[in-house]
Amino acid sequence: MRPVYLVSGGVSKFAKARPDVTFQPMVKEAYDYALKDLGLEFRQAAELVDGTVASYFSDHFMRQLKAGSMVQDYLGLTPKPSKRIEAGGATGGVAFQSGWEAVASGRFDICVVYGWETMSRVNTWKGNEFIALASDVSFDYPVGGFYSGYYAMMVVRHMKEFGTSVEQMALVSVKNHNNAFHNPYAQKRMNIRIEDVRASEMVAWPLTMLDICVMSDGAAVTILASEEGLNKLEKATGRRPKPAKVTGVGGGIDAMRMADRPHGEVILLPHEKPEDYKGLKYPGVHSFRAGRMASKTAYQMAGITNPLEELDFIELHDAYTSSEIQTYEDMGLCRYGEGGKFVEAGKPFMPNLDYGYRFPEQGKIPVNPSGGLIACGHPVGATGLMQAVFALWQLQGSIGKHFGSNQLQVKNARRGAIHSHAGTGTYVVVSILEKGF
Repeated sequence: MRPVYLVSGGVSKFAKARPDVTFQPMVKEAYDYALKDLGLEFRQAAELVDGTVASYFSDHFMRQLKAGSMVQDYLGLTPKPSKRIEAGGATGGVAFQSGWEAVASGRFDICVVYGWETMSRVNTWKGNEFIALASDVSFDYPVGGFYSGYYAMMVVRHMKEFGTSVEQMALVSVKNHNNAFHNPYAQKRMNIRIEDVRASEMVAWPLTMLDICVMSDGAAVTILASEEGLNKLEKATGRRPKPAKVTGVGGGIDAMRMADRPHGEVILLPHEKPEDYKGLKYPGVHSFRAGRMASKTAYQMAGITNPLEELDFIELHDAYTSSEIQTYEDMGLCRYGEGGKFVEAGKPFMPNLDYGYRFPEQGKIPVNPSGGLIACGHPVGATGLMQAVFALWQLQGSIGKHFGSNQLQVKNARRGAIHSHAGTGTYVVVSILEKGF
């Protein structure tokens, strides 16, 4: 297995709607940016790229099958090999790992992974229906319908088991929206407070509009390379790329129906002990066993024994404020049941931003410095790739260059994680990136 490097990336503006473009030129916006940042000409890329991975969740939004082929043609990369990935909300993260596999295996030296979604092409209720089709349509869907109902049920159980409060969930929204205020790519750039979150329209108690991610149009592109690929790029551009090395990839899958998930022993991370979780019914509906498995396997590959101490930042899948709190626990940043207290202490906030509150441990490990899905946006096929692009820029120390401000730069970042999540925790992937130069 060969070392794999993330050498460049680009992101289009995320927006509620992009009526100005179809999906092909929207992807090209991100692709052109990635090439420019790498110093690579369009025609050079057409010669050097060995193959691609296309990442998009739903054919329904576009009413177009085989859209990946159309994008590949638009990017000037035909007749190179390609494949399409679909994995619900985790589509972008799985596509990133698929690109990693293509390079690590020796099949490609340079692989472009491009993703997008154009969710504005249908009404919001119809978009929510399409997304809900990623649940079990024979059992869960008829009785629950949309995902907000599922996640409301899960967090109510979390609240009952562990005492998690609506104010703690609202702090996640405050953090992510205030972070996004400094991200020019973000869809919702807002300075808000706890009372704003709780006063926004109720969707499924206790989740309000500001507790839930947005539907978006947007695209993101990553370029992955082997050592040989790095050499080819240096020869073509006359300069050595400043890459991130992909040092860990992990994944996990659980039963589609939550009722089919059995109780058992907690999957332990290296810094945990069985006695930490005596009497805990796991995973129940309050935790994501697939997320814990994805974290465990990624950490093992990267040699991480304590993520809270060994990661400098995380971009994670915050489809709901509640699921971000649940994911703190799945990723081992705190024990199961302590996610609410973790955010209340300020640990996942940026250390240098003023959020209007005083936190005793602000900035221990910044989570979603980009604003996450809640505020930056969630064009599903692009989301996991957007996380990878922002992670690369953090590790390069180039956030100021790309954002026009250093407000969201994690100081001296050397290792970060990206996390993608599908369904009700049905499919989760985690990748670890480290400074590679």
